[in-house]
Amino acid sequence: MPNGWRRISVQNNTNVLDPGPFFHGTKAQLNIGDLLEPQFLSNYQNKKSNYIYFSASLEAAKWGAELATARSEERIYIVEPLGDFEHDPNLTDKRFPGNPTRSYRSKSPLKIIAELKVWERHSDQEIHQMLESLKKLRQEGKAVILD
Repeated sequence: MPNGWRRISVQNNTNVLDPGPFFHGTKAQLNIGDLLEPQFLSNYQNKKSNYIYFSASLEAAKWGAELATARSEERIYIVEPLGDFEHDPNLTDKRFPGNPTRSYRSKSPLKIIAELKVWERHSDQEIHQMLESLKKLRQEGKAVILD
């Protein structure tokens, strides 16, 4: 674990899937102590999401920040789940069996405990390739998010 990070304890979770730390990539400007909650607009679709999504993988959080549809600055927050969470079936069941991306979702809030200020984003070429892949999936009707 990098210097200055601490292991995050999951308060109310009796079946801990992952000890963290946990990240949420977005373009929303938030503050320490804010809660991320379901039933707000998704980072990726023009609809409310039934879950709040997060990852124990910095790589996955980077993609979350870079692919969010808003036109704001990319941000990665370190978050603490305040309730139960589950594997994200959009990745684990469809693309990455076994959850190597360590991606999760919850109907309970996530508390922002810090912002990761320094991180290396993917190259513009990598982001462009990912956006093209997602565009192709949408055109083929395969970009459905189970929410």
